Order: sequence, then structure tokens, then C-alpha cells
Amino acid sequence: MKIQRYVLVPAVLVAVLALAACGGGGSGQLGSSDVAVVGGTQISKQQFDDLMQSAQKNFQAQGRKFPKAGTTEYASIKSQAVTLLVQQTERIQKAKSLGITVTDKQVSDRLAQIKKQYFGGSEAKYEDQLKKQGLSDAQVRDQIRQQLIDDAITQKVTTGVKVTDAEVHDYYAQHPQSYVQPPSRDVRHILVKTKALADKIETQLRSGGDFAALAKKYSQDPGSKANGGKLTVSKGQTVPEFDRTAFALKVNQISPPVKTTYGWHVIQALGPVKPAKTTPEAQVADSIKQQLLQQKKSAAMNAWVTKTEKEYCSGSKVKYQTGFTPSPDPCQTLKTQTASTSTAG
Repeated sequence: MKIQRYVLVPAVLVAVLALAACGGGGSGQLGSSDVAVVGGTQISKQQFDDLMQSAQKNFQAQGRKFPKAGTTEYASIKSQAVTLLVQQTERIQKAKSLGITVTDKQVSDRLAQIKKQYFGGSEAKYEDQLKKQGLSDAQVRDQIRQQLIDDAITQKVTTGVKVTDAEVHDYYAQHPQSYVQPPSRDVRHILVKTKALADKIETQLRSGGDFAALAKKYSQDPGSKANGGKLTVSKGQTVPEFDRTAFALKVNQISPPVKTTYGWHVIQALGPVKPAKTTPEAQVADSIKQQLLQQKKSAAMNAWVTKTEKEYCSGSKVKYQTGFTPSPDPCQTLKTQTASTSTAG
């Protein structure tokens, strides 16, 4: 079970978890009622308990037993919860340094969109979903605020990320097989479990039997049976024995029974082999550009997240209450990775 941000939609669509607001403040010192302190912001045990309670409700909604304290599974969920609370607190603090603010109106507008999209604008249905998920309206608003902050950070960090036409062309040239449509052929076949039945069907076909009728009566292939056994196959994309036979037959020729891992096939070629085709770059340029753009943005965000974590870890801005240090500890993981990189260099 992975702790994640929740999305307030009906449970029938997705199982969700609530995340209490990463607020706090206070003295900035790690108190007895805190699980961690991040750059002067305290994360209370109440926030942690709220998140764990939501995780428990999620298990119950799935008909699963929540792991008992002391088990490996419970420790994993506990670590994820603390890590998520710490990471979100870091983002809230970094958002301020980036000049990012989220207003109450923005939160209310986004919530209104959610209510309209998933609940038809019904306040009663919204309230009912809150009860099912063990959430309060305040928790939902806190998480919407966090999501808006995250979106704004992503927008800020990835501003200026672009993909050139040259990069699109290079990608297309370097991945030729992704845009080649292999030779194909229209065939029909009848799949049965035994060779004896396949021999019987072959004999009937060679005596003028109706292929489509026999396919509907005997074939065990649900994908083509109703269509009289017809299907289009691409070279190299079916089991080898079927592939070899389908592309070797002459037009209208019927094969003897062919054995594959699925059973016994009787195959007939309905037309000539259609040669391989390459999709022109112009037809896929937009999709390649979007793919590369997403990869670049993800890389930029990953670099920003790593830089942020290093900043908090190296400055000892994250402190955990005894018994709440995540396993693995993100800061310790970063130190190990840095040491490995230095050694490799």
C-alpha cells in the first residue's frame, strides 16, 4: 500500500487517501507532540495520525485488514506517511521563496470544479463522499491548496523547457523501428484443441466446406470466431509457427493443421502480403515533441526535488522525533548516492 495524495472522487472510481495540512509553525523546535520539524515548521502527531487513519479507512474500503503496529507492512506505511508530510512541508516553504502564493478563492474555485465534475454539483453527494473517506472539508481544501502549490512549482521550474525540431528529427531517426509497420496479411483460421478435429476440419474445407460456418462452430479463438475466423496479422507479432505459415501460404491456400501453444490451427490466406510501411516523420512529429517535452519537464522537476532535498538535508533542516525517522531515511539515501557518485567519478 503506497501512501499518496488523494483525489476527491467517488470511491467507485478510485480509492483515495487524505493528507492533513502541512501547517504548524510554533517555536520551530521539535516538541513532544511532533513527529518532525522541517525548517522551523512543526509536523504534529495529529497530522500523522490523521493520515494513518485515512490509510486505515482506505484499507477497510478495499476489504483489507490494516497492518498491525510492529509489522513490516505497518512500518512501511508509517515511513511513507512521515516522508510525504516532510516533503510537502518542504514544498510549501520553497514555494514562498519562489514567490508562489495560493489564495482561498483559487482553492474554492478548484473545489467547485471537483464538485461539479464528480458530484454533479450536489453538496449532499460531496458530504457523503467525505464521510466515506473519513475526510473533513478543511482537509480537502488543505490538499487542494497543496496540489495548486505543486502545480505552480512545476510551472515555475519548467518554464523555458522546450523541444526543438532538430531534437524531434534526431529522436525519429534514432528510433526507426518505432515507426515501421511490419508486413501484414489478411487471413482466417480455425483453432481447435486436437489434431484429429483439425484434420477433420481441413478435410471438410478441401471438400468445399464453408470456412466461416466451421469457424463459428468449432474455433476456440474468441477474437476471430464470430467474424468467421478473419483477422489481420503483422509479421513477427504472432506465435512463430502461426507466423511462418500465415506468410508462406499462397492467396486462398489452406494450410494443413499447424500446432502452436494454443492448440491446432487451420489457416487460409485471404490476400497477398502487404509490404512494410514507415510512418512519415511529419505524422508523428507532434507526438514525439510532446513525449520529449514531458521527459524534459520530468527531468527538470526531478533535479529540483533532489536539489531541494539536498538543501534541507545538508543544512540539517529536517529533524525527526524518536521512532519516526523514515526507513529508508531520504537524507541518508542522498548521502549514499552522493558518495557512490563521487567514488565512481
